[in-house]
Amino acid sequence: MPSSYSFDVVSEFDHQELVNAIDQLRREVDQRYDLKDSKTKIDLKENELSIVSISEMTIQSVKDILLQKATKRNLSLKIFDFQKIEIIGGNMVLQNVLLRKGLSQEIAKKLSKLVRDNIKKVSASIQGESLRITGKSKDDLQTAINLLKKEEEDLEIALQFENYR
Repeated sequence: MPSSYSFDVVSEFDHQELVNAIDQLRREVDQRYDLKDSKTKIDLKENELSIVSISEMTIQSVKDILLQKATKRNLSLKIFDFQKIEIIGGNMVLQNVLLRKGLSQEIAKKLSKLVRDNIKKVSASIQGESLRITGKSKDDLQTAINLLKKEEEDLEIALQFENYR
């Protein structure tokens, strides 16, 4: 029997599910009557998504469809960080969307302090873009998970719990 148990707190998303949601979005934009002639282009890069179209109203419609498709594919809406809409040449507008992934040092420190202050029998250590919680009892780890789930509502990122052992 192990002397201690642990789990990792991460902020990730399924990249393939995002690709599938973007493909569905492109198909719907091409087929919808109100968006068909909008010259909308959607480009997905590693950590960024860009939407180019003819008006802010069209971009808002595309954004609404994107959020709907992401929800259906069980992607957290917190992964999307919508930037300010910019006007680019040729009467077109651009919306950049940053994709949030990983715990920042600031958030990891905040979560680590929260766990250490509320649950004395566990320890938290920051490991790159994740946070490892270790304790002698699985019950203490379950308490830590529940505490972090409550805190997640106030954060701008989604949390997942991995490598529970």
